[in-house]
Amino acid sequence: METKTVKKSKQVKTTKKAGKKNISASYNKYKEFGGQQYTGMQIGHGHHWHYDEGDWKETKITPDLWEISYAVTKRRVGHAPENSGVPVGTEYQWYILSHQHVKKLNANDYSTEMSGIKFKLAHKRADKALWNTKTPTQRKHLIQFLKDVIAQLEKEPIPLEFEYNGKAYKGEGVPITETCTPDVCYEVEITLNDEYLGIIRCAKSGWKMDRVEQGLIDAIGNEIFLYFE
Repeated sequence: METKTVKKSKQVKTTKKAGKKNISASYNKYKEFGGQQYTGMQIGHGHHWHYDEGDWKETKITPDLWEISYAVTKRRVGHAPENSGVPVGTEYQWYILSHQHVKKLNANDYSTEMSGIKFKLAHKRADKALWNTKTPTQRKHLIQFLKDVIAQLEKEPIPLEFEYNGKAYKGEGVPITETCTPDVCYEVEITLNDEYLGIIRCAKSGWKMDRVEQGLIDAIGNEIFLYFE
């Protein structure tokens, strides 16, 4: 009996180690999306970070235009799979398009929420001195990205009108083109009652959205499905 118990214990340990190797192997292997090869996290999965106390500065340029500067350390919630991810020292340059919702709480404090998309312009490997794309190429990629966003905004949005918990909602959804198939769009930017709520996404377990109650999310998702029927 003791011999059998020892064998089972070893088998369990081996399985766990193999599981860890499989996670990292899956993370690092080449994948394909839209004809483009990539490594790292699979499309549709995500990160969750906590940000330290940051330093945000802003300067008014016109009545509606501000220059901003922000610096902070972000920390992963949980842990990266063992032996996965890029080496320490790897750098990235991203371009962010985001809605910021701000509410004054008192003379000195404001709540703030941001929701949007970010686009990778370049990366620099830890063992390299140069970025993978030069500035003129980065600018061309950014121009094309912004053109695609403009084209997306100029398309007819998804009309949204429904009631939830006795309250009337009316607004629109702007599909994120890269997530669309002939049958449905899996990510849509939502504005209801003239307030931008963020991006709703269709996951395997149903519609998901950050900082919005699930009942309202389900109601929005149902309207989107009805639109595509």
